[in-house]
Amino acid sequence: MVGGSTEGAGQVLLVGSSGGHLAQLLALEPWYRDRPRAWVTFDTPDARSLLDGEDVVWAHHPTTRNVRNLVRNAFLALRVMRRRPVDAVVTTGAGVALPFVVAARLRRIPTVYIEVYDRIDSATLTARLCRPFLSAMLVQWEEQRRMYPEATVVGNLL
Repeated sequence: MVGGSTEGAGQVLLVGSSGGHLAQLLALEPWYRDRPRAWVTFDTPDARSLLDGEDVVWAHHPTTRNVRNLVRNAFLALRVMRRRPVDAVVTTGAGVALPFVVAARLRRIPTVYIEVYDRIDSATLTARLCRPFLSAMLVQWEEQRRMYPEATVVGNLL
């Protein structure tokens, strides 16, 4: 974005599982309000309600211990990155994040991971898996820097 204009700009892709991960992405609304954006999440009643009127790509779920859906989401991520003008990927996890972070990295698209606020004593599996592919790691508590020394503390989203 040059001079605050979004004309000709690509999208920010906001990626997160439905529920708490999506709620934390929604809390970024003051930041993304005037930006072109699309969402990637699961097709659940809460996500449909919260994202009504938004551009949404529905990912395959469940993702926990489901290799088939991991592969399906990997192909979905590659397709989304190829067909959309994505300028950045911002994610709070969980399982749906990894394929989109990796696909973005393959296309040299910046990726930002925001660790969830309720994991203070240990790193989430998704953050550990995504970490090598990230452009930036953000945390919500200073205590989380024990697991992510390179992270930037942004404070609580919720």
